[in-house]
Amino acid sequence: MRIDTLAQDTAASLKTSWYLLGPAFVAAIAYVDPGNVAANVSAGAQYGYLLLWVIVVANVLAGLVQYLSAKLGLVTGRSLPSAIGKQMNRPLRLAFWVQAELVAIATDAAEVVGGAIALHILFGLPLLVGGIITGVVSLLLLTLQDRRGQIIFERVITGLLAVIAVGFAASFFVATPPPDAVLGGLVPRFHGAETVLLAAAILGATVMPHAVYMHSGLVLDRHGHPEEGQRRRLLLRVTRVDVVLAMAVAGTVNAAMLLIAAINLQDRDVSASIEGAYTAIHSTLGTTIAVLFAIGLLASGLASSSVGAYAGAMIMQGLLHRRVPMVVRRLVTLCPALAILALGFDPTRALVLSQVVLSFGIPFAVLPLVMLTSNRKLMGKDTNHPVTTVLGWAVALLVSVLNVVLIYLTVKGM
Repeated sequence: MRIDTLAQDTAASLKTSWYLLGPAFVAAIAYVDPGNVAANVSAGAQYGYLLLWVIVVANVLAGLVQYLSAKLGLVTGRSLPSAIGKQMNRPLRLAFWVQAELVAIATDAAEVVGGAIALHILFGLPLLVGGIITGVVSLLLLTLQDRRGQIIFERVITGLLAVIAVGFAASFFVATPPPDAVLGGLVPRFHGAETVLLAAAILGATVMPHAVYMHSGLVLDRHGHPEEGQRRRLLLRVTRVDVVLAMAVAGTVNAAMLLIAAINLQDRDVSASIEGAYTAIHSTLGTTIAVLFAIGLLASGLASSSVGAYAGAMIMQGLLHRRVPMVVRRLVTLCPALAILALGFDPTRALVLSQVVLSFGIPFAVLPLVMLTSNRKLMGKDTNHPVTTVLGWAVALLVSVLNVVLIYLTVKGM
């Protein structure tokens, strides 16, 4: 009788745990956005498998940071922007918001430009028209969160994540990379200044500041602020599983992007761009695989644009202490993205550079996060383990050093 009861309790616990998954998959959209596509395609096309190790390292670091963000939200009942804002006076808080807003603009530029490229590939639409459509559709997706609730929004975004994964992994059913080359790409190394630039872009596209800010708010919207006890312990355990699963999916998709480019673009007389990748895939793997690639890119642009706007609204609310209408919030970051398209900048290069801008915003998100989650007065029993704190500081230091090197190499090459 006791065994039957235990089995029923275990089954109920598992069912409950699976139901609680979801916030990390919404945050994971940030890790498979068009900026990732541009950075990974550029890296694979120019250097083959050389920078595959950067994707692996970046996803491991991102998993740690995302869990800390979610833990902060569950334990304190505050989003990361709100928790940061509470520690600052008004001038400092506004200055911090300015840099966060610049990062949000760079984020939206990547999402909208990526969606525009996908619509251009699929339907021949002008890039500016495609950018407007991407912005409008992403706003419609956000209405799901307002009108239907967090769970419906999570399910739609997770469904789009599945479309992205299929779109970018489909080519492996036709052509697979050589195992020895893949293993060689896991050995950490660089090859000149451009590889450092691409590594910074990959890192900025993976450990994304707005995803770090957002995850703390996502778990609050989904789970509320549980009191210390059994429910909080359960939610923290489920959150760890949620993050591991979501980052495993995101990491696989990112690696697939680079491998697709390495297989189809390296040593070929084609442009090292998203359009070049589509053309090469079309000529080598056929129309079906190429269309799936474009559909994956479109789903990436639409989903990540809506998630980015969600994060931007959370940042504004936490740092400015005021709610901003979603339409206004959307226009703030959408207009610069449309300006890039209207002025005729190379879209793939704009995507890569946007990810470099994001890498500069990472320390501003990660450093306060590590400080806050290491604060025993704030976190109580859930304060970071000393090893976790050291790893968190290492992530911030690594990104900061990489950015200094990137500035030096960029100035030197000018």
